[in-house]
Amino acid sequence: MASRPSTQRRRASVQFGSRTDIGCVREHNEDSLVVAPPLYAVADGMGGHAAGEVASEIAVRTLAANAPDHADTKALGDAVIRANYDVINAAQEKGRTGMGTTITAAVLDGPRLAIAQVGDSRAYLLHQGVMQQITRDHSLMADLLEAGEITQEEARVHPQRSVITRALGSDPGMQPDLYEINVSAGDRLLLCSDGLTTMLEDDEIERLLNRTRNPQRAASILVNEAISAGGHDNVTVVVVDVEGNAVAQEKKARRHGRLWAVAISLALIAVVCGIVGGVYNYSQGLAYLKAENGYVAVYRGVEGEVFGRSLSSLDHVTDVSVDDLTPHTAERLKNGVITKESLQAANDVVEQYRQQISEEQSQDTSASDDSSSSSSTTSSGKASSGSAKASGKTSSEDSSS
Repeated sequence: MASRPSTQRRRASVQFGSRTDIGCVREHNEDSLVVAPPLYAVADGMGGHAAGEVASEIAVRTLAANAPDHADTKALGDAVIRANYDVINAAQEKGRTGMGTTITAAVLDGPRLAIAQVGDSRAYLLHQGVMQQITRDHSLMADLLEAGEITQEEARVHPQRSVITRALGSDPGMQPDLYEINVSAGDRLLLCSDGLTTMLEDDEIERLLNRTRNPQRAASILVNEAISAGGHDNVTVVVVDVEGNAVAQEKKARRHGRLWAVAISLALIAVVCGIVGGVYNYSQGLAYLKAENGYVAVYRGVEGEVFGRSLSSLDHVTDVSVDDLTPHTAERLKNGVITKESLQAANDVVEQYRQQISEEQSQDTSASDDSSSSSSTTSSGKASSGSAKASGKTSSEDSSS
């Protein structure tokens, strides 16, 4: 039976998931668990129905009532010892010899992880994608493996693979194994009964933990896979994204996001400034002519603005009157600009305007002089003719006389 004790324990900002299942063979679920952040635990009862089930439930309830609120390894160990006494007392009161339970308890407190363990329920830590078993099984198989008498493959099918060498409920002098380690952002804690580890290899558990981001979904998938592999025992799983790491990762992601945003913004600003600077520098090599108060003015750059910055500046206003230019040129200067490839080229055009105006004025002067000369010649001819007529008349008169 799964147990989730109700406590007044503080709730940490932590993501976790849990699931327990009877499996495919057993008639009753003798596993229990507790998830009351920062405390997490798994217990696997022994002694048959109404014995192992009761033992595991007593163990997690006593643990939840006495466990510390921070990663104090000794205090957590003392809570497990207290749970051992309660299981022993319950077995004596109920007359149930052999009633007992494993227990693996963890307290996550920021970057610190405290673990107290008895039996073969395990604790694993997934760090940077690699899973490592933290606890050591208190079992006959673990002893034989360490002695080199059997292999891992042989241990999985050994007829005595369920023999436990240490558990709650049998020895008043029982002492739990204690572990205290540092954890990091992104780490994931797994607590499980042997119903998981006897069905799935560690590398498969590691793969599933890495593949599934949501801890509740990860716990469910692990249980489902154990059942699909045979489900020979009750299966209980607790998956915890280490306390504070979810928040730390979110803050880290936001911080990285802000840094990236700033970097991209600065890069865009640099690009824009480079473009504006390039356009401005290029424009300053150009020039254009424009009418300014009736005279031809010379500007550096090109007409217009980029991001509010003018791309031109007045160089000087010439003494060339726009009205002295040809009608076509005057119209262009009054209604627009005449762009040139350089300031010198613009000044050369102004000089051409001056020459054209000077030549036109000279032509007008010559034409005026020619007109005056022609008028004088005509007047002189008329005077001579009159004199001749007068002379003729006189002669005639003289002849008449």
